[in-house]
Amino acid sequence: MQVNSEEAVKLYDRAVAALDAGETSSALAFLERALKIFDNACWYSYLGYCVAKERGQVRKGVELCGSALQQEPENPIHFLNLARVHLVAGKKVEALQALREGMNCGGNAEILSLLEKIGTRKPPVFSFLPRNHALNRVVGLVLDRLKLR
Repeated sequence: MQVNSEEAVKLYDRAVAALDAGETSSALAFLERALKIFDNACWYSYLGYCVAKERGQVRKGVELCGSALQQEPENPIHFLNLARVHLVAGKKVEALQALREGMNCGGNAEILSLLEKIGTRKPPVFSFLPRNHALNRVVGLVLDRLKLR
């Protein structure tokens, strides 16, 4: 049992290194092999991101990240991976919410860089009009192009 868990940890470490290099397909293979050897629920958030990114199974990815968060609710990495899953699905608002929760749990440099990369929307030019109103959109674009906003 001890040898198997050590092998699984090595595979997990290789998966994390592959993810850091942007190789989600090889990370997915490493994680699946590691989890067959030793079932560690805390590794599920990485698996959830890989499954969503490589196979397009966003719902399963969210579920896997959620189960990892149940095991370790204060781990910011799980929130980071959940945010990545939401970004794969095109859900920017949910991704920002997950990143902010991750920052509340201590945060890390990866969360900060993803937050900066995503950015946040500026308030509408005319706050009394809806954001998607033509006047807000046109005036906002003009001000943005003139670098006044």
